[in-house]
Amino acid sequence: MPIPQTAGPRFGIVAGEASGDLLAGLLLGGLNARWPDLRAFGMGGPQMAAQGFDVRWPHTRLSVNGYADVLRRYRELSGLRNEIAAHMLKERPDVYIGVDAPDFNLEIELRLKTHGIKTIHFVSPSIWAWRGKRVEKIRRATDLVLCVFPFEPAIYAKQGAAATYVGHPLADAIPLDVPHAESRATLGYAPDDTVVAVLPGSRRAEIQYIAPRLLAAAALMARRRPGLRFVLPVVPGMRHLVEPVRRQHAPDLDLTILDGRSHEALAACDVALVASGTATLEAALFKRPMVITYALHSLNWHIVKRMKYQPWIGLPNILLEDFAVPELLQREATPERIAAAGFAWLDDPAGCAALAARFQALHLQLRRDTAKVATDAIEATLAAS
Repeated sequence: MPIPQTAGPRFGIVAGEASGDLLAGLLLGGLNARWPDLRAFGMGGPQMAAQGFDVRWPHTRLSVNGYADVLRRYRELSGLRNEIAAHMLKERPDVYIGVDAPDFNLEIELRLKTHGIKTIHFVSPSIWAWRGKRVEKIRRATDLVLCVFPFEPAIYAKQGAAATYVGHPLADAIPLDVPHAESRATLGYAPDDTVVAVLPGSRRAEIQYIAPRLLAAAALMARRRPGLRFVLPVVPGMRHLVEPVRRQHAPDLDLTILDGRSHEALAACDVALVASGTATLEAALFKRPMVITYALHSLNWHIVKRMKYQPWIGLPNILLEDFAVPELLQREATPERIAAAGFAWLDDPAGCAALAARFQALHLQLRRDTAKVATDAIEATLAAS
């Protein structure tokens, strides 16, 4: 059904998975402040819907994890991409914004730009970490890339692609001063409780490959140090996948499972056991020590291992250019090693304080009022002939 014409601009937006929904929801806050009568539609989730976004495809449709998962679902994803592209060509929004999900969004952006629709990609693909040759496709597919890390625009400038640094929206959304005591009280923890947050990721495959390791590690920590408290925030709608894993790998663990509320869990905890991804940056912005873990299907792991350019996989380490926090990946991601790394933080308050100071400096660097800066850039793109 075509969107009625209004005085405000019309945005087609596609954001997949929980992280994309979060980022796009924050961006929509800035767009709505600039254009109260805008219309926005496409793929999204609850964070975007709360900003008045017309969700025509749920963001969970793009929940994939690695090449093996993409190959299994190739026909489904290809059909969905063609469906969305055809819909956007019919509706002809003033601008299409692809939020992350580059392998999915860049194909749509390329097609729409060819047909005269302005295209913007929000969150640069990690061309500095792997698959750097994608920059040429990004240049052809987009009118502008909104970069969330300060070193990224220079990479695009060398290839003649338009890009601007807008800061990271999470750095604006997360307070500089962590509400540690308030969050603990809200979640029912005493001031002297030691709280471990467990964040296994939001994708089905992450729950399959990572959650068992983290829950088994939490069970080990609880046995070795009784009295520890554990909290696991789950993306809404995914609890039914986590509960069986919990029963199998940590049946006796005193674990609080939250629907959403990951920021409260991170603010309240003393250490986080976290899957590599956006949650690691969130943990850093909450100034929490963490143990980064990741595991994939073996095929995916061998492909990624050959293609990556840097020694780090976690965003905090990449941004600090240092193994500031431990990374336990694939075969190294055993419950015993994860538990040991968690205890190492709990037993090193001086190290935790030094890490928090580094994360505070990083937070200040990434804080730019992203919603406003990004909206300014989008407005300039709309005004360009």
